[in-house]
Amino acid sequence: MSDSDRTYDAAESICPFCGVGCGIRYDPSSGGARGWAGPVNTRAEVCPKGVAAWDAVDDPDRLTTPLVREGGDLVEATWDDALDRIEREFAEIVAADGPDALAFFASSNCTNEENYAFQKLARLLGTNNVDNCARLCHSSTVAAMRDRFGAGAMTNSLDDVGEADAFLVVGANPAENHPVIFRSYLLPALKRGATMIVVDPRETATAEAADIHLPVRPGYDIRLLNALAATIVGEDLLDQSFCADRVSGLDEFRAFADDVDVAAAAAGAGVDVATLRAAARTYAEADSAAIFTGMGLSQHHYGTANVHALVNLALLTGNLGRRGAGVNPLRGQNNVQGAGDVGALPDLLPGARPVTDDAARAEVATAWGVDADDLPAEPGLTEVEATHVFGEAVRGAFVLGENPAVTEPNAARVADALDSLDCLVVQDLFVTETAEHADVVLPGSAWAERGGTVTNTDRQVLRMRPNTVPPGDARRDLDVLCELGGRLTDDPAAFAYDGPEAVFEELTRVTPAYAGMTYDGIGTGSQRWPFPPDAEAGTAVLHEGAFATGDSHAPLRVVEHVDPADDVGDDDLVLTTGRVIEHFNSGALTRRSDRLVRMAGPQRVQIHPDDAASRGIADDDRVVVESERGSVVAGAEVTPAVGRGRVFATFHTADPLVNALTGDALDPVAKIPEYKHSAVSVRVSPDSDRS
Repeated sequence: MSDSDRTYDAAESICPFCGVGCGIRYDPSSGGARGWAGPVNTRAEVCPKGVAAWDAVDDPDRLTTPLVREGGDLVEATWDDALDRIEREFAEIVAADGPDALAFFASSNCTNEENYAFQKLARLLGTNNVDNCARLCHSSTVAAMRDRFGAGAMTNSLDDVGEADAFLVVGANPAENHPVIFRSYLLPALKRGATMIVVDPRETATAEAADIHLPVRPGYDIRLLNALAATIVGEDLLDQSFCADRVSGLDEFRAFADDVDVAAAAAGAGVDVATLRAAARTYAEADSAAIFTGMGLSQHHYGTANVHALVNLALLTGNLGRRGAGVNPLRGQNNVQGAGDVGALPDLLPGARPVTDDAARAEVATAWGVDADDLPAEPGLTEVEATHVFGEAVRGAFVLGENPAVTEPNAARVADALDSLDCLVVQDLFVTETAEHADVVLPGSAWAERGGTVTNTDRQVLRMRPNTVPPGDARRDLDVLCELGGRLTDDPAAFAYDGPEAVFEELTRVTPAYAGMTYDGIGTGSQRWPFPPDAEAGTAVLHEGAFATGDSHAPLRVVEHVDPADDVGDDDLVLTTGRVIEHFNSGALTRRSDRLVRMAGPQRVQIHPDDAASRGIADDDRVVVESERGSVVAGAEVTPAVGRGRVFATFHTADPLVNALTGDALDPVAKIPEYKHSAVSVRVSPDSDRS
């Protein structure tokens, strides 16, 4: 089908970018995207990315036919030839080294139905080596919250957090990264008198709106959070009733807090102690206080410990299990929550049940029409663990709608790892940086071409509807995955779905929190998990009365500071990374939009005026930023918005690729890499033009 043959409809769908879940659809008047009054963006507002969402759909560089590598080059192929090659080469790898020699990278940007079919394919092949890019953003948050509360998700709804009297925003910048949440839910509360505390190394757009900004030294969050907790304990600001009824381990934690030198901890964290104490009082004394947390807290090789220290604050002050409170991670992609919910994880089946759970495996096996013994019982490799053994224990990989060549840390190592595979399959919209390493590239479907569901940041399951069909010979992702599932597993019946609704019906039977949900029930609204029988919308506030663990009490946890992985020399600065409002994830989609590229401008490295002066760096100079893993050249932005001793750059652009500098030391629990603390040198580039 040529582009001229495509028809366009204005069906209600969901923005493909961040985890807010805004409603967008085709706009016949402009030929682009516009908002509709969905469950989250109730006034039909959208951010700059949402407005530009159609740009990638109609991009002339869209893949429209499969590609296979021949003689070192990617050349066009028929679907049969491409699928035959995958079937043949994956079969050879399994025959030689077993199914665990394969790895499957699912996508937080694909639907629940696509991710469910994808993880089903991997497990019916015999491996739990399936993961999604939530591993790189919030896996440590999920690990800590699941351990303490029994559920690794936002504890509250966007509707009720707007009732909070105080917000504690830690390592998140919703004003730029989740602008509809900020403008429609937080800002109205601030205007009516709510107080906002922001913990961030930079003076971000969110920090500019805050009453209190704690510019934490990168890598020293635990010291800051422990100092806040010690102030709450030391000044007797605890919620005594909640602690008695819902918290365990208080005596041990009180003894720990009594030994914390708050002034020394504040100094170590790089913040003023009086300001820190004021922040602790503001949070603890509020009638209700909601925590928002982001990748600034989670993306460390001790990210799980960071979140444990944060959780302590909510428990001490009784800010759980009620409206206007909670611990609320802000998800980065439109289906980060759902991809994990439906089983695209190496250690968890659909419904967040361990792969080691015999009863859970038996239930899933029954739904799939196989014996429980056919499903692997040992946890698989995470995404980063898998790339560490590409070409060795793992010889083949299937990457669905993700771009690890850009998003994983230590990019030079990742590029070599991708090249070391016997067979790399990539399914995507474009020849991305990852697809350039592939042996087979399958053209995928864009947000406007797919039906199905996604689960947003506050657990709302939302429906996507196609506004058009894929261009050329491209096919919908779900159709491709189902055909491959039948081919690779020799069980076509297991993937003989009559569209995404049939997949959703099956996944609700093996994902307890989704049980009872239906496409008709969701409609143009939403259904939120957990979804009790006869519910209309689902459960807004988790952990009322009892935690999801089934226990009425959650434990306080003593958390000790952990040093960052990189040693920082006397002349080094600390690189931390993040996003801007115009771009998203690896930038594979937003870099296709001329308007977003113009708005965002080129990659710039923010550096404090004092650090710039001592290095002879002027604003707009081209600078070399170098770590032990690589170097990049970019323009300098001299600004006091980034504190002394640190620099900041975004991770959206592939040239220069900042993840060439970041390290891949892994959190021992969540296996998340350390993106937010890399020791770097910065100097004027020899080719800098000061004229």
